[in-house]
Amino acid sequence: MTTTCAEPQPPATDDRRWRALGVCLAAGFISLLDTSIVNVALPSMERGLGATEAAQSWVVSGYSLTFGLALVPAGRLGDMRGRRQTFLIGLAVFTVASAACGLAASPGWLVVFRLIQGAAAGVVAPQTSGLIQQMFHGSERAKAFGLLGSVIGVSTAVGPLAGGVIIDAVGTDDGWRWVFFVNLPIGVAALAAGLRLLPRFPASADRRERFDPLGVLLLGSGVFALMLPLVQEQQWTGGQKWALLPVGAVLLGLFWMWERRQGRLGLAPLVDLNLFSLRSFTLGSLISLTYFAGFTTVFFVLALFLQNVAGYSALAAGVTVLPFAAASAVGAALGGRMVVRHGRRVVVIGLTGAAVGLLGVVAVVRLVPLESIGWAAVVPMIIGGLGSGITVSPNTTLTLTLVPVKRAGAAGGVLQTGQRVGSAAGIAVVGSVYFARLAHRGPADEALQLGLLTSVGFILVALALAVADLGERAKAPKTPEAARTPEAAQTPEAAQTAEG
Repeated sequence: MTTTCAEPQPPATDDRRWRALGVCLAAGFISLLDTSIVNVALPSMERGLGATEAAQSWVVSGYSLTFGLALVPAGRLGDMRGRRQTFLIGLAVFTVASAACGLAASPGWLVVFRLIQGAAAGVVAPQTSGLIQQMFHGSERAKAFGLLGSVIGVSTAVGPLAGGVIIDAVGTDDGWRWVFFVNLPIGVAALAAGLRLLPRFPASADRRERFDPLGVLLLGSGVFALMLPLVQEQQWTGGQKWALLPVGAVLLGLFWMWERRQGRLGLAPLVDLNLFSLRSFTLGSLISLTYFAGFTTVFFVLALFLQNVAGYSALAAGVTVLPFAAASAVGAALGGRMVVRHGRRVVVIGLTGAAVGLLGVVAVVRLVPLESIGWAAVVPMIIGGLGSGITVSPNTTLTLTLVPVKRAGAAGGVLQTGQRVGSAAGIAVVGSVYFARLAHRGPADEALQLGLLTSVGFILVALALAVADLGERAKAPKTPEAARTPEAAQTPEAAQTAEG
């Protein structure tokens, strides 16, 4: 069901929009930081709290699991009831859950609070992309998504560094608690600023806009069945866990059939399947899924290698990826400005740079002594970071350009669910390659090279999709999608971006 409701237009001179964006980015930063910052705190949890290996696994993977499960339903809820209110509630729960994690008296309670924290992060994330869709248009929207891309790249890459700094400063006994407490001042400040700055766009006035509980159940159980064996791949021995993958596929198939029925009956579905008739949305979602399968896994295997094999401290391992984080921020800002003029070509350039940078890291691991890897990897890390930044924000802009603003929250939830599933799948596959080589008593540096090459393989799949799209667009007439969905193409800049 495609809406014909006009998009609310914020005043062009309203500078509060950019300050409101800062609130969204601060919340996005701490929620994405928590996907990686805890990795270096696991030994501290074991020493200070007595967390078992199973509890440590759930602290890491449980967050990603509930994060992914909440995205689409929360995005739909924001579309229906207002993104400002949904964002503030999610941020408040995230902040309280962070405090509860830091105060946890046992590993069991820590896991419970961590699951709540992940679900709250999943509530916040789609409201950010939806609010950007509402507040900005044309080239300003691309710039805003560029800043969001900077936050995604920096928060993911800087997590190990931030965790290492905290553990080094506080000590291993209580350092893990401050990994969670660091969210409190940012969360409280963002809440206070959000109450004052976030715009009050009206919620949907369409009486047919009802929540879809069966759709939520089918989608949630399908995503759960897909993600659980992926996030627990290292902890669950045996092959029985993979039986959940076809179960998840069947549940998602049933979800698709149910949503089509909702559309035929004129009822608002959880996910408007007409979104997938937009080439930009479908292709961008696939590129995002495959790229995140390669991009986020790099830090996983590299951190393990540097600390367990090369003898780096948590802080030194974090410093090694700092050039990637800084370059990613710069690349995202550049990509946000370039995408309006050059479209999908920017994504092709970014994916190429990311692949070249990671291949450079492989060469460094192969040719340079262990103690010098950190310094020798600076240049390829910068190249890979620039490529990553130039990929993420333009692809997000292109993916959501033609999405009707009324569906922006659910569409953002679908996009980010793909990112979470891609990350989980990538870590499972790359981790299996890395640990399998170690299990066969292969050299550790060779195991890392194979893991990184697997990551590059995922990125090359994303690159192939982007290149194929360029070829199709060269042969196709201009603006076919904009013509099909005129309510989504709000500006000439947006149409130009989609054509790229």
